[in-house]
Amino acid sequence: MGAPGFGHNAPLDSQRTEGAKRVSWIVGVDVGGTFTDFYAVRSGDGEIRVAKRPSTRENPGRAVIEGLEELAAAGVPLGGVQRLAHGTTVATNAIIQRRGGRVVLLTTAGFRDLLEIGRQIRPHMYDLYRDQPPPLVPRERRLEVEERITSGGRVVRPLGDAAVAEAVARLAEIDADACAVCLLFAFQNPDHESRLGAAIRAARPDLRVSLSSEVQPEFREFERCSTTVLNAWLQPVMDEYMASLEAGLAERVPNARIGINQSNGGLMSPARARALPVRTALSGPAAGVVGAIDAGGRSGPRDLITLDMGGTSADVSLVRDLRADVALERAVAGLPIRLPSIDVQTVGAGGGSIAWFDRDGLLKVGPESAGADPGPACYGRGGTSPTVTDANLLLGRLSGRGLLGGRMTLDRDRAARAFAGIAGELGYQVERAAHGTIGVVVANMVRAIRTISVERGHDPRDFTLVAFGGAGPLHARDVAAALGIRELLVPEVPGIVCAQGLVIADLKEDFVLGRRVELRPDTAGELAAAMAELVQRARTWFEEEVIPEADREVEIDFDARYVGQNFELRVPVASGPPAALDGRPAPDAVAAIKARFFEVHDVAYGYHNPDDPVEVVNVRLTAFGRTRRGAAEGRARGAPEPPAPVEVRPVWFDPHAPDDTPVFDRSRLRSGVEIAGPAIMEQLDATTVVHPGDLARVDAHSNLAITLGGA
Repeated sequence: MGAPGFGHNAPLDSQRTEGAKRVSWIVGVDVGGTFTDFYAVRSGDGEIRVAKRPSTRENPGRAVIEGLEELAAAGVPLGGVQRLAHGTTVATNAIIQRRGGRVVLLTTAGFRDLLEIGRQIRPHMYDLYRDQPPPLVPRERRLEVEERITSGGRVVRPLGDAAVAEAVARLAEIDADACAVCLLFAFQNPDHESRLGAAIRAARPDLRVSLSSEVQPEFREFERCSTTVLNAWLQPVMDEYMASLEAGLAERVPNARIGINQSNGGLMSPARARALPVRTALSGPAAGVVGAIDAGGRSGPRDLITLDMGGTSADVSLVRDLRADVALERAVAGLPIRLPSIDVQTVGAGGGSIAWFDRDGLLKVGPESAGADPGPACYGRGGTSPTVTDANLLLGRLSGRGLLGGRMTLDRDRAARAFAGIAGELGYQVERAAHGTIGVVVANMVRAIRTISVERGHDPRDFTLVAFGGAGPLHARDVAAALGIRELLVPEVPGIVCAQGLVIADLKEDFVLGRRVELRPDTAGELAAAMAELVQRARTWFEEEVIPEADREVEIDFDARYVGQNFELRVPVASGPPAALDGRPAPDAVAAIKARFFEVHDVAYGYHNPDDPVEVVNVRLTAFGRTRRGAAEGRARGAPEPPAPVEVRPVWFDPHAPDDTPVFDRSRLRSGVEIAGPAIMEQLDATTVVHPGDLARVDAHSNLAITLGGA
């Protein structure tokens, strides 16, 4: 049997199954705004192939198909691809561009305007002219239903058959392709929503239906409603994309099982992606964090700060003991989403970020970006604004031979002309102006990292900085030095780490029950019942996804808080095979769970009070179908003999004068090689800068470990 847990791309007959057994490849495909990346691993010996193609905005799936054909030309037999994991920005781009379906919303009578009322929080406190984004569902497509459930799931006003028939009849009069249903307290009692959903699906099989009790059954009415509406709004977009993609994949990789990346860093089947597309809305950076954790775990460091710098933005995340922090609520383009997602902070700092002067006369970089088209001035595609990529080219950190192994040439003269205005305004030569631009963009990334570390009680000096993305290794050393970090780790293929993360990601599903229960010995039974219900749901999911018993694992957490607190903290309770968690917690385990809450509270707020009552507001279970066994194993590469540099060129580490710097082809660096800075390491997908006084060493897994001078 192939790798477990993925919806079949096409039915497998015996001949295809035999083909999958003969050759086993796993492919990760990450679709970004500028490039689409491919990382292929052969199971058993860990042989890899990589590819990188420009993304095709009008049809992202076209770049996927073209990249697979490029992998085939590089020696990957597509008939032997056993598993294909896909990260997509389709949902994210749809939200940013406000390009979704026509949605109708059904809600409890009296709550029609919930989407507009929200939390009554100003998006920008001091901007009196800035409004909240308009709701995705205009008021005329928001319908009220005569029913009412109150706290605890108690029915106050029953949902009658006449009310159901009236709602279905009114829906027939509205031109819509998706319907969201969000009733009051449906997270505690989904009966009314389920009846409405069944009736709508029977009467309008053409209409995609999202129920809040299925999308995310949690308290906080506004966030639950917003998430459900967003899911319905994305369903037509994702449905169209997945249909086109699956058709293309069925022809190219007929034996592959397909997994779609989620915001929580795990994979789901294409069917789940169609039903719950909102779970992919924050998935872009998540795969990169998974890949960085894999690189750190194999090379040694367990406490990491990840820096993923691409063409438009930089994403940073904090990892403790190889576990990324998880956020339960995020916003995309001003729209709140309440779903578990890897906690990533994004700042407008990328290779295409434009340098400009603000009204205060100070030099700023970003958030406006030249993007991929026309791109930086040095691309020669019509761009004229000075960008971070142009600055790196002027400083000699990027080669004039270009990107993608020379397939994408860079023009230094165009970059110099773009920076002439900045240099003239500052009274500097263009190289010094470019150096100042790099300093500004580094400061932007340093602020983002301080947000996830210092402001949360963590000392960044205790962490290793893992740099990836096309531009991350170019700037990581400057970022690390500003934060006092002394150890850098650059993965083997830094520009394709997101695709690599997809290869080793697990199949993953989150379940939640809203239960407000005070933590006391006499309430242990109620909590145990909630846990048992979630374990049973997980078992059903394991069976649906055809995950073998040996690969099944669950983790249970409580969202807990002091009685009277406004926000809750996530407290780990138990983990292991599903059978091992039945019947927990016992009465004597409640004290241990409270003690864990106190520990978490200490980390978050610096104190705890052991005498105040603690309550649980949500019981969560995360189910894993483990898929990473045997994938992406490290490989020793031979004797530690440093190769000859491919060239020596002037590189500006100092704003006043360049250093003659050797440039190495990273693909020729063997395990154990040590190179003292200054040095430049070039490869297909990224360029790594080693500053004077630093020491770079290739470890046994082909990752580049850099120790800053003076460490």
